[in-house]
Formats: sequence, structure tokens, C-alpha cells
Amino acid sequence: MSLPPDYPERVYAGVLGKIIGVYLGRPFEGWSYERITAELGEVWYYVHERLGKPLIVTDDDIAGTFTFLRALEDYGYPRDLTAAQIGQTWLNYLIDRRTVLWWGGLGNSTEHTAYLRLKRGIPAPRSGSMALNGRVVAEQIGAQIFIDGWAMVAPGDPELAADLARRAASVSHDGEAIYGAQVIAAMEALAFVESDIDTLLDTGLSLIPRDSIIARLINDLRSWHACEPDWRRARELLAAHYGYDKYGGNCHIVPNHGLIILALLYGGGDFQRSLMIVNTCGWDTDCNSGNLGCLLGIRNGLAGLDAGPDWRTPVADRLYLSTADGGRAITDAVTEAYRIVNAGRALAGLEPVAPKGGVRFHFELPGSVHGFRPEDSPECHGTVALENVPGHSRLGSRALALRYRHLAPGRVARVGTSTFIPREATDLGHYELMASPTLYPGQTVRAHLEADPGNAHAVACRLYLRIYGGEDRLALVRGPELTLAPGSEAELVWRVPPMDGAPIAEVGLELAGEHGAAGAVYLDYLTWEGAPDVTFTRPAGGGSMWSRAWVNGVDQCSPRAPEPFRLVQNEGRGLLITGTREWTDYEVTADVTPHMVRAAGIAARVQGMARYYALLLIEGRARLVKALDGETVLAEADLPWQLGETHVLGLRVRGSRIEASVDGRTLFEVEDLDRPLHSGGIALVCEEGRTATQAVTVRPVRSNLGHVM
Repeated sequence: MSLPPDYPERVYAGVLGKIIGVYLGRPFEGWSYERITAELGEVWYYVHERLGKPLIVTDDDIAGTFTFLRALEDYGYPRDLTAAQIGQTWLNYLIDRRTVLWWGGLGNSTEHTAYLRLKRGIPAPRSGSMALNGRVVAEQIGAQIFIDGWAMVAPGDPELAADLARRAASVSHDGEAIYGAQVIAAMEALAFVESDIDTLLDTGLSLIPRDSIIARLINDLRSWHACEPDWRRARELLAAHYGYDKYGGNCHIVPNHGLIILALLYGGGDFQRSLMIVNTCGWDTDCNSGNLGCLLGIRNGLAGLDAGPDWRTPVADRLYLSTADGGRAITDAVTEAYRIVNAGRALAGLEPVAPKGGVRFHFELPGSVHGFRPEDSPECHGTVALENVPGHSRLGSRALALRYRHLAPGRVARVGTSTFIPREATDLGHYELMASPTLYPGQTVRAHLEADPGNAHAVACRLYLRIYGGEDRLALVRGPELTLAPGSEAELVWRVPPMDGAPIAEVGLELAGEHGAAGAVYLDYLTWEGAPDVTFTRPAGGGSMWSRAWVNGVDQCSPRAPEPFRLVQNEGRGLLITGTREWTDYEVTADVTPHMVRAAGIAARVQGMARYYALLLIEGRARLVKALDGETVLAEADLPWQLGETHVLGLRVRGSRIEASVDGRTLFEVEDLDRPLHSGGIALVCEEGRTATQAVTVRPVRSNLGHVM
């Protein structure tokens, strides 16, 4: 598999097309065609403001697409990745009744049904099979809506894309649902190298059974399109022959697949017109619009997205992935695009790419902003505009221009991006946003800046943070100031200070200058690195956002409990997780008071609900375990402990070595050379009962774990 020369840009356009399509169709999901036309008319642009809804939302279409694809990364990018491995990925990243899916119940929600099968030990593909779940459940739309990533890792290779799509879809679906997913995946993969719509459709059809309903549906639509110029009349024919009244369940794939093909044909490949048709037609608007948006994003590239109205500025690359790996929840289209690109490169036998040496925000793709937006507060309103521009970079080819004006005493310019749940996303309704911050005290933030040589005056620059302080009020924390003369460049460096338990919600850049100052500063990159140096506990100012900084994978954990962390798990093992996948070598310590509980402890290098190292107090013993496709006991020893006693547990992870201690005494030193976990966050662990913790500390690795405690 050879990769197209513009592969990163085309993947980025596909990711943007996906999320734009979802955001466009989500506010009126479930409306009938008649209601849409009566209340909205033809849907040519975002309508969220008219309906009083947010634009950037959590959504199963987005979360499932970019989460289940992680199976490739987690299993080392094998071309023969199995359905069973993708099923294990479901178990790792999903939290029962909380993340990613519509949790509609056994036999009602296809994905929830499959998850329950997996959880009860039934592996994929049997978990999604028609034989086990029945035809109606197995042939709903979910196989199709999650499929785009599997196409984007196989550019120009529709056979591989369709095969990956089959394996991924079979975790939860069967029959026509798999065929529909394969058609979409094949067309998207081929769209990297082929723009002709008939060729895309022919290729998709060649990879599914000729006698399938999906094949017959596509052929009928092509026939109608050949003799009927009006898409509205074609929609009537589709509804009459393949409508919801013909196919059972909550959201069957056949009618909705038909709308994607209809809009593709009648839209003629134009991004705006095609999305107008598919959204105005109704049924599952966000799903259909997301798939079609991704296909046309890949086919048309960034130029196709930019040819019509401004789709990109309101979105600003933002997307949320609410999973058990909370440090990857607050993300953006550029970051997700490069994860897909590197998966595709791995499948092609190529090394990964890391723009500008692997910095977090690099702005290397045209128009990219990584979620950065101007602040619109009274002191900042109208003082800055953003533009992604060529040049002005030491290590790359592009930068983010901050074009400021009207600076004066009391008037500054700020641009920032979220590092945790933003204020407008604290209550998104149907799909809860579970997340951990991406930035923590003790880490070092770096930003490289260049002042335009045409600036009339020097400009003062500083990094800033916003934190959720007392009573969850957002508070501004400024870093050290640096003055840039016209034409000069410099790197701002700031080690994040302690925040007394308050989570960091935003990072950004503040500019200040003389009265009426105007000009431009170019942000080449902004990044951070290093292990955190932080203690987690209930802040003195109260509130609840400090508690929401932990991804809740236990049955109960209330911020109003007497202890800052009281975990209750009714059955099985639960985790309360924070931190990010970027953490590698560090030490974590916590006091643990087991009450009526089977096991309690702490975990390190946590990558979800089923990938971590844990030190547990269990049945009169201390046990060091590794969770990865099951559980392995790495070491254990007798350790009499009593319910109600408090013990200080510690884990130090460095390279492939794991050290564990209880009450300052090192118990275990092991080296894991069998598929070791190299990075991840931390967790408190509770198994069948109740446990409590007052504080958790994470620090860089020191010479002796006992001294840390």
C-alpha cells in the first residue's frame, strides 16, 4: 500500500468532514422530513443557534469512530487485527452506561447488546452475530457510523478498508449492516485516489454480495438518479421502497444508507449541496451527514471544504472523545488526523511522522488551529484574529498568526485552547463528557513566538492558564512576561505551579502593548512535557470540577462524601482514573482505607478500564497485577491488613520496571518484558465494596520510592 503524497491533508479533511457533518445534523436528529422542511427549510448551514443548542457536542458517531480505531495502536498495528481484539478495545474504553454509546438496553440498543455480550465473555464476532442477537438488532446503523477511521488508514486500498470494516463492524453487527459499512469504507479509501462517483460506487458494490439488500438499494438509487432529476422525488421513492416502515428496530441501516447514496448522487460531489440534501431528508441526520461529510472531505480535500461557506471557523478543530482514557477526551481534528495518518503509515510499513519534533500544537496543516480561539471577554473583545499562515516556523512550514489591534492599558489579547471540560460543555445532556485534564502542575509549557518585522512597537507576551477554582469559578493564572521587539523571536518556558487541587481548564497566550498597538505575533508551536508534580484532593474552595477531573469507572463516587475519594463498586472491579497517555515514568502514592471490600488499591500507566498495572490489597495479601487482555499476577506476598485500616500504597514505573511499596516499605521490584505498558495515567481501584482515599500524589521518579512516601 503506497500512500498519497497529500495523505495527512486528506485525512485531516476527512476528519473535519466527519465532525462538521455530525455537528450539522445533530441538533435535529430524529426529526421527520416533513418537520425539517416546515421548520428549517433546506439545511444549508449550521442551525444549532436557531434551536438553542451547542455546536460542539459529545456524540457516539464521533467518539466511536476515533475510539475503536485505537485497537490498531494498542495491538501494534497488525494488518491481521482480529474482531476479538477490537472487542477487547470496546471493553477497555467503554464505561458501562456512561461513555460513547447509546445505552438503550439489551435487545434495544445494538451496541449496548454487543457490549453486554463482550462483558459476559462472548468474544467478537459472535458478540454481534445475527445468530445470537437476531436480525433486527444486528442490522441497525452503528456498524456504518463508526467505520470511517478504518477507511482512512487504508488510502487507495478499498479491499483492505472493507476487510477492516467487516472485522470492526462484526463486534456489534451482522448481515446488511456489515455490507453497508463495507461500501462506505471502500468508497472512502478509494476517494484518496479516485474522484469519480460512479467508480467509487462500483468499487463498493464489488466487495459485497450482489444479492444483498444494500446492493439492490444502491442499484435502484442509481436507476432513479438516471431518470429523475429531483432529489425530493427520489427521496419519496426511497421512502416508499426502503423506508423505516419496511425495516424494524430503532435506526436500521438500509434506509439511512440509502440517504447517503442519494445525497452523494444528487449532490454531485459538492460538499455543501450534498450535506444539505442528506440533512434535509431526515432520519438519522447526524450519522448520515457524518459519513457523507467524511467521504467528501477525503474526496475533495481541504479546498472542497473551503469552497462554500465557512464551516471550519465555528468548529475550530474541536472534538470530544468521552472514554475511559480521559486524557484523550479533549482533543482536536489535527491531533486525531495524525493518529490516523501514523496508523496508516504503520500498516504501510513506514515510520510515524511527528510534526515539529512531536510538539502538541503545531499548526502544520493548512487552516488548522487546534481548538485555539480568541477570548471574547470585555477586556479582550475585538482585539485579536487568528489565521493559519505559511512560514514563521523554526521546525516546520506553518504557524498561527495572532493579528492584534486596539491594545492599551486594560485591553489585552488572549487566545487559548481547552485542556479540560470547557464551561460550555459541563452539561451536554444525552452523552456525558467524561475527561481528565491534559495539563498538570509540575509540567513545563513551551511556546515559540515570532513578532512580525512590520510591527510598530514591541509587544509583551506571556502564557496563561485558566483553572476551575473555588466554587468552580474560572480563574486566570499568568506566567512570566517576555517582550518581543519587531522581527524578534523567543521561546516562552513556564513550569506550571501548584494549583491546590484545581484542574487546569485552558492554556493560551496573552498579548499586551501600548495604546492602540496593532501588529502580528506568530505562534510556531505550543507544547508541554514532563511528569506532573501534583497532589489530588478536595480543594479548599469546593465545587465539583475537581472531582470531574477523574473519569468515573466505579458504581458510585460522590464529591460530597466525607472523604475526597469514596469509591463504591457493587460488582466486579471499578477504577477512578485521571492523567494522560503521555505520562511515562513517575511515582504515585495514595492512602487507601478499605472498608467492606474484596480488594482496594492504586494503579499506574492506566490506559482504560482493562489496561494498567495495579497494587492491590486483597484477601490478606498484597498483589501486583497487570491488566492486559486478562489479568496477570506479577508478584504477591502475605500482608495482613484489616478493614478500616489505612495504608499508604506506592507505585513507581520507570521503563519496563515496576516497584511497589506499602507504608514506605518496598515489597516488589519486577521487570515486565512481555508487552509492557509504557505510559498512561493513574487510578484508584475498588473491587466489590467500599474504599476511601484522602489524597493522591504523582511526582517525577526519584531515587528511592520509600523516601517519596
